Amino acid sequence: MKRGLLVVLSGPSGVGKGTVLKEFIDDPSLKLAYSVSLTTREKRPNEVEGVNYNFVSRDQFESAIKNGELLEYAEFVGNYYGTPLSTVNKLRDEGKNVLLEIEVQGCIQVREKCPDALTIFLVPPSMEELEKRIRGRNTEPEEIVQQRLAKANRELDMVGQYKYVVCNEDPKLAADIISIIIKRHMD
Repeated sequence: MKRGLLVVLSGPSGVGKGTVLKEFIDDPSLKLAYSVSLTTREKRPNEVEGVNYNFVSRDQFESAIKNGELLEYAEFVGNYYGTPLSTVNKLRDEGKNVLLEIEVQGCIQVREKCPDALTIFLVPPSMEELEKRIRGRNTEPEEIVQQRLAKANRELDMVGQYKYVVCNEDPKLAADIISIIIKRHMD
């Protein structure tokens, strides 16, 4: 059995990664398995444990770091986010294409450990549109919104770290483009 791909999807907060992902994640021809990240942040009202994230304590997360159990991890606005290495390897060994939706910092770590990773960066049509999307969530105080916007500006400077860059002006079109990219690498 051919080992599955490791597909990394990144982009600034509010770019619509989740929206685009919903458009192609269930396409059986892509043989995708979504890797659920660990996080120490609080669960949002619409999130489901084990689907959106695996929510863990800071001590549990730091133990996973210390024991080398994470493919990548990052800390943002006081919370950790990371990918369990054992889950990724198990799914890839089963022939599934593992999709990671992670931060830029995490992608750089993944590229160091898995140079064969297929990296895709989702960009907004403009910074004005990105700000509108972040504010439209109405889930965070102004201080966090400002931190996310500042971080987005820094992340957009990192597009050169990715093999592909896709603009999310139209989520369905962005999803179609990402699907084509994955299929081309499956051969």
